[in-house]
Amino acid sequence: MRSTDTHAHSAGSATDAFGAVELVEHTVEPRLNADLLPLLAEADLLDSPALWGSTATPAGAFRLEPVRPGRDLELLTGWMNDPEVAAYWELAGPAAVTAAHLRAQLDGDGRSIPCLGLLDGTPMSYWEIYRADLDPLSRHYPARPHDTGIHLLIGDGTNRGRGLGTTLLRAVADLVLGNRPRCTRVIAEPDIRNTPSVSAFLSSGFRCSAEIDLPEKRAALMVRERALRNLL
Repeated sequence: MRSTDTHAHSAGSATDAFGAVELVEHTVEPRLNADLLPLLAEADLLDSPALWGSTATPAGAFRLEPVRPGRDLELLTGWMNDPEVAAYWELAGPAAVTAAHLRAQLDGDGRSIPCLGLLDGTPMSYWEIYRADLDPLSRHYPARPHDTGIHLLIGDGTNRGRGLGTTLLRAVADLVLGNRPRCTRVIAEPDIRNTPSVSAFLSSGFRCSAEIDLPEKRAALMVRERALRNLL
């Protein structure tokens, strides 16, 4: 976790009108580090996914951890070059391609947070948690304030095709609703051709609200309502 920097000013002296020396005390004041600003935006826009903690699932303990490019870029680049992933994410290529995708979010105002998904401490999936109501997506459906969107890829092919996507989508939707009290719906928009993804959303408590035409794909608009959370 990043921490704030402080800047200490040394004590100085000033002479008053009577010639006496008056000690001037300079207090230590917190100074905002540029690295802190995205976290402040994140706290305001997305209620800090870094602080959501771990949740128990049938597959193990799961948590989200914000991406650090210096640590995670090689891993994510490998995942993006997996043909099954590249078919829908379209980020295959050298590390610079993945880095640019991450940087667009990390240098932004905090409305989209790229995260690793860790299962029992092992990174095995990539997530983007974003404010759907502030995203261009909101022009394609009747958005509500604080709608929260999710994107997901499972990085290791050995973890695909055995129902893990359903388990993780349910867990992350619960994390969003449990930590974002202003959010009434979790939103997703998988490519309509990606039938395993659409099926996983349906099995994890989302409903298909509509099919929508986005600039890059025709998508299934998936919605999970807070009001139905305890019924699923």
